Amino acid sequence: MPIFSVPECLRTWAEVDLGALRANLDFVRQRIGPYPTILAAVKANAYGHGACETVQALAGTKPIFGVANLHEAAEIKSVSDGSDVMLLGPCLPSERRDAVEAKYIVTISSAAEAMAYSKFGSVRVNLKIDTGMGRIGCWKDDAISALRSLQGVPTIKIHSISTHLPSADEDTAFTTAQLHDFTKLAKSLHSITPTAKLHSLNSAGILTLPEFAADIVRPGLMLYGCSPIPDFPTHLRPVLAWKARIVLLKDLPAGASVSYGRTYISSTPIRTAVLPVGYADGYPRQASGQGCGVLINGQRCDLIGRVTMDQIIVNVSDLTNVQVGDVATLIGRDGNVSIDAQELAHRSGTIAWDILTGIGRRVERLYSEAP
Repeated sequence: MPIFSVPECLRTWAEVDLGALRANLDFVRQRIGPYPTILAAVKANAYGHGACETVQALAGTKPIFGVANLHEAAEIKSVSDGSDVMLLGPCLPSERRDAVEAKYIVTISSAAEAMAYSKFGSVRVNLKIDTGMGRIGCWKDDAISALRSLQGVPTIKIHSISTHLPSADEDTAFTTAQLHDFTKLAKSLHSITPTAKLHSLNSAGILTLPEFAADIVRPGLMLYGCSPIPDFPTHLRPVLAWKARIVLLKDLPAGASVSYGRTYISSTPIRTAVLPVGYADGYPRQASGQGCGVLINGQRCDLIGRVTMDQIIVNVSDLTNVQVGDVATLIGRDGNVSIDAQELAHRSGTIAWDILTGIGRRVERLYSEAP
């Protein structure tokens, strides 16, 4: 079991289990076999878990680290133990020189974009192919001509060719057809650049269609212990638990209203606890009135009233011996009950990615290395 040293002065914190992170990486490897390279998505502060600590925990396995922009790339470069860093999104023209000089792998959507990078020196590129995402990437029908136009340019090395799956967690039929099309296209592209590596699978793809693993896979959410496929049986271990201390206990009479808008009015006398977290910390305002709760002393306590910027209020009427300073679990396990990021997301009308990446800077991260 992970052990965390929690200072009594902390009002709210996240416990990050690096042993679980590595166990989840092992599970990815079980799904795809020994050959494909892991491209670990550590963008957005490693999905809210702490980019530098996550990178240090995984660096020994020599993955590629995937980030969104130059700022994130620079943050992790010094702790990546020489592992490659791939920029998964485009750079601004003013950023291209820095990307080339830092020797990042850059993602491009056109031959012209690759040539713009090459003005600043030798560059490794990941050619993104749009096979249905409609975001970045060269449209699939133009991919062969784009790649041929880069042949013979000595300062451009095609590191990899990739695509992105827009519906792997929702539409297996479309995703399977998409991957068959990409595999067919990749054969033609490989005849032009036979050393380029291929990648397409995100977490949902790894779980449902591991036979398309190719040369590289890109686990994101599953690394952090969340399955993007509801009810998909996995051995993933949640990496993050979010906790807070009760800062105030208060007794309210029947008919009392709670929080902004008076959306909750007590029908009987109740006892409430105030927790020092709110939407400024990443606890979603959309959770208001949606049956969300927290865990205190092994029991579920309902969130009542609207989530405010800095505080939430929960009903602790059924608890005995509850005190100021007691710990409430917003995400995680307490005894035999648990609340995971997926539940909080579902009740809030959003997704687990949004919940985890939204946990703010006021929530201090604590780390455990236990296996």
